[in-house]
Amino acid sequence: MVRLSLCVVFVLSLTACAVAKQHTDIKLISFDDDTRYGTKETEDGFDIELYYSRYQFIPESDAVAMACKNQLTSAAWRHAEKLKKEIEPVNEQRIRISMGRNGVTGITSCRAFVPVRWKQPQ
Repeated sequence: MVRLSLCVVFVLSLTACAVAKQHTDIKLISFDDDTRYGTKETEDGFDIELYYSRYQFIPESDAVAMACKNQLTSAAWRHAEKLKKEIEPVNEQRIRISMGRNGVTGITSCRAFVPVRWKQPQ
């Protein structure tokens, strides 16, 4: 009985989950099947947070991170278009990103946040 318990604990530890850290308390809405995002208006633009996840049989965190950043930028441009405003290019150096992986379900997830600024008239 003790060996069975130890085996169960060992297997569960191998399939432990790491959760992508939330950066803000912004409420997220659906962007597409794999993505949710939310925005919060600021004095000179808006902050945007995004949650992206997808199934991966073989974990490739780099691919998910790149897709997450692309979705974040796309969501920022879409939000600006809805408001009929232009934004400055998103500075990739300012993107905060957090990764997670659920070994049981095979879901790799990402949370990303970046402040976005309105384009100033010339």
